[in-house]
Amino acid sequence: MSKLKQLETFVAVAARGGLTAAARAEGVAAAIIGRRLDALEERLGVKLLVRTTRRVSLTHEGTAFFEDCQRLLADLANAEASVSAGGVKASGHLRLTAPAGFGRRHVAPLVPRFRELHPEVTISLNLSDRVVDLAAEGFDCAVRVGEMPDSSLVSVRLADNRRLCVATPTYLRRHGTPQHPNDLARFDCLTLSSDASQTRGWAFSVPHGGVVDVVHLKPGGPLSCSDGEVLFDWCLAGYGIAWRSTWEVQAEVASGTLMPVLEEFAAPPNGIHAVFPQRKHLPLRVRLWVDYLKQQYGQASFWSAHG
Repeated sequence: MSKLKQLETFVAVAARGGLTAAARAEGVAAAIIGRRLDALEERLGVKLLVRTTRRVSLTHEGTAFFEDCQRLLADLANAEASVSAGGVKASGHLRLTAPAGFGRRHVAPLVPRFRELHPEVTISLNLSDRVVDLAAEGFDCAVRVGEMPDSSLVSVRLADNRRLCVATPTYLRRHGTPQHPNDLARFDCLTLSSDASQTRGWAFSVPHGGVVDVVHLKPGGPLSCSDGEVLFDWCLAGYGIAWRSTWEVQAEVASGTLMPVLEEFAAPPNGIHAVFPQRKHLPLRVRLWVDYLKQQYGQASFWSAHG
């Protein structure tokens, strides 16, 4: 049995949530899928999946291995596409989606530049803070900021994303500066309203008993909004403290217009990802777009120019 077939089977089972679904998609018996998984776990000497009669779940080792396998299979598909494409130019229509605020600043400016490199590609860009179902709605690729819980998608990490608490120097002179995340209860915090997607609150790294824990707080304040760009504008106007991404505020922090606070408690960065549905053959236009994003976002000068 080929090692590649074992890896493909493992990814299919993890993504579809069960042996039966994976077997049905491939057109084989569930017992065959089970034998491949048994052989893979025996070869690796580690348990990757916890299997019950109704569903499967990934072990800790299985979760890490699943992410590695996704990347490996995506890279293999890209390599095959590159060879088979030969000198053929990218063409066709590219449907993209991104969060509204991030997309306006850091995706939309790149779209016409990408098309200049690949003039036979047409592009439509959807900007929405709704989590779009890529496969169901026919999108080729999404840029997403934050954690990646959807295992049915292939993700490529493009850059890190840090979050900072910021306020204007004038606000801090008038009201003081918080020294600990718990102090935020005494300040005017500009927060996303309850109907927005940020439900866990503001994240901080807080030492506790010799261990640093990531804790989530939901500070209150007199002003809230479902639109993050409005919170940014209110923060610039001096109405309080906001918890914003560095991609949004780093130019203002660099110029001194906004001051970071509680930096020593900043949570570890999450990621900016390109995600796309699992496909056996990734279209050349999608692969080139992801490569282009990775190249652009990998330059420090890009963020300083687009802050």
